[in-house]
Amino acid sequence: MKRTYKKMSFGVLFCCLAVSPVVTTGTGNEVTEAAEVSTAKVMDPIPASTKEIVQSTAEAMASEAMDLYNAMNLKKVGLSIKAFEYALRGYKNLVERGKVIRDQVLSICDFSQSSRKKRFYVIDMASKKVLINTWVAHGRNSGGEYARSFSNNPESHKSSLGFYVTGNTYYGSHGLALKIEGLEKNINDKADARNIVIHGSEYVGANFLARSPINGRSFGCPALPQQETGKVIETIKDGSCLFIYHPTKTYIQKSKVLNG
Repeated sequence: MKRTYKKMSFGVLFCCLAVSPVVTTGTGNEVTEAAEVSTAKVMDPIPASTKEIVQSTAEAMASEAMDLYNAMNLKKVGLSIKAFEYALRGYKNLVERGKVIRDQVLSICDFSQSSRKKRFYVIDMASKKVLINTWVAHGRNSGGEYARSFSNNPESHKSSLGFYVTGNTYYGSHGLALKIEGLEKNINDKADARNIVIHGSEYVGANFLARSPINGRSFGCPALPQQETGKVIETIKDGSCLFIYHPTKTYIQKSKVLNG
């Protein structure tokens, strides 16, 4: 008997493969991710117009930050453009949410810099000028000359990144001190429980650096030179925004103040 064979068209075969992909390797999570990617190609849940709005908003913020950065000559005093851009973004979000009462002042600790540098900045956002630029210590377990590790945990003796709002003053073991409230859950919201405050210390500043290669370190507090503490606290107390910056990707991606 003569046998006949019915050929399957290439078009049908291709269609079947497109509808029912076969995954032969990888974990269950990888399979799920592959399916999600395939679906995203067919139906993008984010309209192109929305993406354009988000992109244009980010570009506008970056442009505004650069204009202010140049107008205030912040490069000359050592503040990084990224530290200022993130600070400005979070500050604006917090002002809009009503979390910041004294919105004319923005303070930044730029922990991307060496502890030898004057890396604490108090900026008048109304007059667009730097009011104070001085030294600031980081936590002893955050690093030596440079801060590299951060924590929200009690007894970690590390600095915590992110946005804070300043509170009231009091007198403690270091003299005049200023309470700060961490505004970011699981990032710095244990500041009060950890007794993280702004205070003065003899292990920070020009006199200490005259006999030490780097500034001293704290138990996690942003400690300032003793002789400048009063002026700083008087300028930023009672509801202004403080931002402690470091280019740690996990923080930048996780922060709801920056990304919310």
